[in-house]
Amino acid sequence: MSHIGKKEILIPEKVSVTLDNNIVTVKGPLGELSYNPVNGITIAINENIISVTRKNDEKKYKELHGLTRSLIFNMIVGVSEGYKKELNLVGVGYTADASNNNYLLLNLGYSHPIYFEKPDSIDFETPKTTTIIVKGINKQEVGEVAAKIRSLRKPEPFKGKGVKYSDEHIRRKAGKTVGVGA
Repeated sequence: MSHIGKKEILIPEKVSVTLDNNIVTVKGPLGELSYNPVNGITIAINENIISVTRKNDEKKYKELHGLTRSLIFNMIVGVSEGYKKELNLVGVGYTADASNNNYLLLNLGYSHPIYFEKPDSIDFETPKTTTIIVKGINKQEVGEVAAKIRSLRKPEPFKGKGVKYSDEHIRRKAGKTVGVGA
């Protein structure tokens, strides 16, 4: 049996989980998420504990067992606490501004500013002009949006300029050295 899949999920007090036609709906103080698991994966709710089981030991169901449990757990954490990713801008003149509610304004050393459109379920914060915080209740969407922002100007290995995650370490390379003439 899957080690992650057999772990039970505790439902916090602020969160309500409903199961209707094998569709799991999680409601909490930050919002609502739903998930439709694959046929063959069964979800049971007993008071404040969720358990996930599979119908047999085929490889397909073994793979989906732990995945389904993790997705439901991430939904519960998302609607109760939320997820966030922090990005840092490194470089002279690299700035971000989230004062407009529809987009994120980025200056990343190009000849033009970049207007990054804000998805409905994601919020941006810019506590400093060189820091972007991406917040949301869906862990996958938060990660995707952060990765798209990072891909606009990936950090380069010589000076480290670009958009990087706050916990990311950039492996630096030595630049060219000038040879001594004989």
